Amino acid sequence: MSPPRPPRSRRRGASTPDPFPEAGLAELGLARGDAVRFRRDASARWRPATVVQREKDGSVGLVDAKGAARAIPVEQIEVKIRGPRGGVAWEPLPERAERTEQMRLL
Repeated sequence: MSPPRPPRSRRRGASTPDPFPEAGLAELGLARGDAVRFRRDASARWRPATVVQREKDGSVGLVDAKGAARAIPVEQIEVKIRGPRGGVAWEPLPERAERTEQMRLL
């Protein structure tokens, strides 16, 4: 019988800091847990997802309904909002990001 192994150190590779922390999502007008939908191309159907993070390449990290992680470009995402009478509406993410940035400039 061999002697027990010493516990492995969890500090093998230094973790790199997130280049797009929460501020990266805030720039787009998003927060973790926001309900969104995405589609890969114009002929595909919309798929529901939840926002998780901002990716290194600038895309948005999502988790779809099946639990799969996705990195989707901003142009292919719509954000769930409440319409003027309380109904569900979908707003393209690029429009939301433009409006969010504009508000900060004033």
